[in-house]
Amino acid sequence: MKLLTLNFLTCAIKACKSSPASFPLHPREAELEIIESDINLPFLKNILPRLMWEEMRGIAAELGLPPLPVTPPTREDLIEPGTGATGSTDGAEAVEEVPSQTARDLHRILLETTVKEGKLVCGNCAHEYKVLEGVPNFLLPGHLV
Repeated sequence: MKLLTLNFLTCAIKACKSSPASFPLHPREAELEIIESDINLPFLKNILPRLMWEEMRGIAAELGLPPLPVTPPTREDLIEPGTGATGSTDGAEAVEEVPSQTARDLHRILLETTVKEGKLVCGNCAHEYKVLEGVPNFLLPGHLV
């Protein structure tokens, strides 16, 4: 399960739906795995405004990953200066965008780092969701539904 996924998950227990502490789920006893992939700069640019930045910083800190900056990067921070579209209207070809170190670091944390085994724990009710072989189990026992 990619770390980016934690940006969209909350506790499934009905009593937790109204509690802000139920988001994000906190990884515990997590076995991490790096699965390398090509950087997808357009995806990073589009997902950046949708990230809950403070929560992602907290998750990275909990897992002992390199700290994310206090303020989220901008779309412009993701490309190396002097690359990309120049705004020229004379028909000249645009220079290909080159990912910056910030983009490579963000890609590494969000898209290449995965939770292979472990638990996701609700901050409100402390319910644990197991992660096995990279797949979290969100099925609840009957008494919690």
